Amino acid sequence: MLPFKNIIFDYGNVIFSLDFLKGQQAWVDLGISNADRFYGHKLQDPVFDAFERGEIDPAGFRNHIRQKTNNPQLTDAEIDHAWNSMLLGIADGNHELLLKLKPQYRTFLLSNINAIHYDYIMRYLKNDFGFDGNDHLFEKTYYSHLVGKRKPNAEIFEQVLSENGLDPAETLFIDDSPQHIAGAQKLGIQTYLLTAPETIQMLFERLY
Repeated sequence: MLPFKNIIFDYGNVIFSLDFLKGQQAWVDLGISNADRFYGHKLQDPVFDAFERGEIDPAGFRNHIRQKTNNPQLTDAEIDHAWNSMLLGIADGNHELLLKLKPQYRTFLLSNINAIHYDYIMRYLKNDFGFDGNDHLFEKTYYSHLVGKRKPNAEIFEQVLSENGLDPAETLFIDDSPQHIAGAQKLGIQTYLLTAPETIQMLFERLY
């Protein structure tokens, strides 16, 4: 056993692979010229934060995209296709690793996500793996749009810690975002910044 009892996993680019450049190109194709500032790993339009907190619904998000592109004729399907284009999938072995770790540690999922991506991923998990979501892989899952909070704000980390009686000093948080890592560190949580090309499988092979 490693020197922590609990592991909180991010989802995007930790368990589920994302391609931000592919997503930015999809926005360009829809007519958004400043796509790198509109949506990226470190900078994004405020609509994405609101969407991830569940403050706007998919219809409101799509209407914002139509306004940004100055194209009221964009269909829901066209917008969803562009938005979901960054979602690549889950590498072989990731689910198996999570199932291996679950009996050894208290494991949790903490994801900044939104209703459109959530629905897409739930369909993907069902179609490709026969899974009804991620619940069987973790003790508990936290999705930002369902809890109304998002990383890196302290409130979402505090909720995970308090609801589950976790000691921050005994808890490891794995994420690919320096901002999210910094948010967790302020609460005394142990952290690990996962940076490509490293994967969680490589990380735990090294730790063990």
